[in-house]
Amino acid sequence: QPQLVESGGGLVQPGGSLRLSCEVSERLDYYCIGWFRQAPGKGREGVSSIHGFYDTTYYEDSVKGRFTISRDNAKNAVYLDMNDLKVEDTAVYYCAAGYACSAVALPAGAFNFWGQGTQVTVSS
Repeated sequence: QPQLVESGGGLVQPGGSLRLSCEVSERLDYYCIGWFRQAPGKGREGVSSIHGFYDTTYYEDSVKGRFTISRDNAKNAVYLDMNDLKVEDTAVYYCAAGYACSAVALPAGAFNFWGQGTQVTVSS
């Protein structure tokens, strides 16, 4: 039962950057860590994922080339570097842990443990 805590959200102008952090209470090796987001009135959307041991990564099409996921196993931490942010990126961002990663999909239902979320607001 890993605990996950997100941080790094905030207010940023379009075109700006933010780094989100996800601290996990257990070693990452056995988990897939995913970033999801939920805008008001919308469902959870998979954004990016990385396996805690393998290098399997996934990016949703709309963030590909703008966002980069990475991890620091010594810190049990996963990061999401968000660049060239757009208004439509505004959402609560959650990190979550599951047991398998895919390079082609990121379904929320496959993830078992969730953080509390951090708000990202992109506005001028």
